[in-house]
Amino acid sequence: MGNPPAMNDDAKARLDALQPELVAIRRDIHAHPEMGMEEVRTSALVAEKLRGWGLNVTEGVGKYGVVATLKGRQPGQRAIGLRCDMDALSITEATGLPHASRNPGVMHACGHDGHTTMLLGAAKMLKDDPDFGGTVHFIFQPAEEGRGGAKAMIEDGLFDRFPVDAVYGLHNKPNRPFGTFAIQPGPAMAAGDRWVVTFRGTGGHGGSTPHMATDVTVLTAQFILAVQTIISRNVAAIDSAVISVGAIHGGSLLSTNVMPAEMVIGGTARSFTEEVRDIMERRMRELAAGLAASFGCTAEVEYHRRGTAVVNHVEQTGIAAKAAAGVVGEDKVNANAGPVTGGEDFSLMLKARPGSFMFMGIGAGGPSSEGLHTPTYDFNDDAIPVGVQYWLSLVKQELGSVGE
Repeated sequence: MGNPPAMNDDAKARLDALQPELVAIRRDIHAHPEMGMEEVRTSALVAEKLRGWGLNVTEGVGKYGVVATLKGRQPGQRAIGLRCDMDALSITEATGLPHASRNPGVMHACGHDGHTTMLLGAAKMLKDDPDFGGTVHFIFQPAEEGRGGAKAMIEDGLFDRFPVDAVYGLHNKPNRPFGTFAIQPGPAMAAGDRWVVTFRGTGGHGGSTPHMATDVTVLTAQFILAVQTIISRNVAAIDSAVISVGAIHGGSLLSTNVMPAEMVIGGTARSFTEEVRDIMERRMRELAAGLAASFGCTAEVEYHRRGTAVVNHVEQTGIAAKAAAGVVGEDKVNANAGPVTGGEDFSLMLKARPGSFMFMGIGAGGPSSEGLHTPTYDFNDDAIPVGVQYWLSLVKQELGSVGE
């Protein structure tokens, strides 16, 4: 990959001067989290900052998506897209921080506040010194966490209105060494599907006449055990797949002597190929129907295929790895990190255009050590300049000189 080029003194000074403003933006977004397709305040803040810095901004792409466009001052015809996500999660924050969520039951537990801030920082830095050839589209996506933001933006003509030759994404990784990067060519992240099974029976009195009821509770327990056999006995041992139960609803703790007439169970399914995906959905339906029939009950199965597996394009993965090495050095970049079973709807953008998705370690100290999707997670503000530099280095790799 060669020796990493250092930012020049002027670029370093500008990024250092910008850092306090970026931290304030990040903490403001963190304090005002919004669920997917509800990012009214966040998208308005992003658009306001970008316009204030002089970029050309388009709002309302896929409802709340924002795209800013910047042309370099050097000659060049290529265009690239840099994408971040803006939505939060349905989690009650427990960090106790001054900038903790002010929206009860919603928090930035996945670092999208940090992702948004890093891309804003890159946009500001590039606007101040657009020493590259071609066009950069800064893509601020709503609703990554299961509410179809990438799909909405693409269907709203994202890549027709803002054509790109390649598109790139970046995600933080807590509990990974600070300032390290990891990427995987080919299948890198799993398709994350959602499933819900509803069992219906007659219910009854659990103390006096349980024999007169069709017991959906025991049926549900049998299904929870049986569904794991899909992974152990239906999916080939060399293929990776996950089925997990995330929710069970039925009955009332105020009437524990009553056997419910309905139980609802839901969870997630992860896979890397459509063949494995087909097996999981088919067997889940068969098991639910067969077990329900054996108990004299009925089953309704909903299986929602959300996005697809993240498949990084080989050429763009190499470019991204080289860009990361340009910031932190080759020894801190794992260019063959292996696939993970987390899901990302950036997969849909990678189906539409060549590109790659990168992970960045943000360290293990402080609240972020609890990991993503936990009530005590907080993005590490010290990682903001590293992410900004990665985006700048990537623009340099794709479109020419930036900050040398």
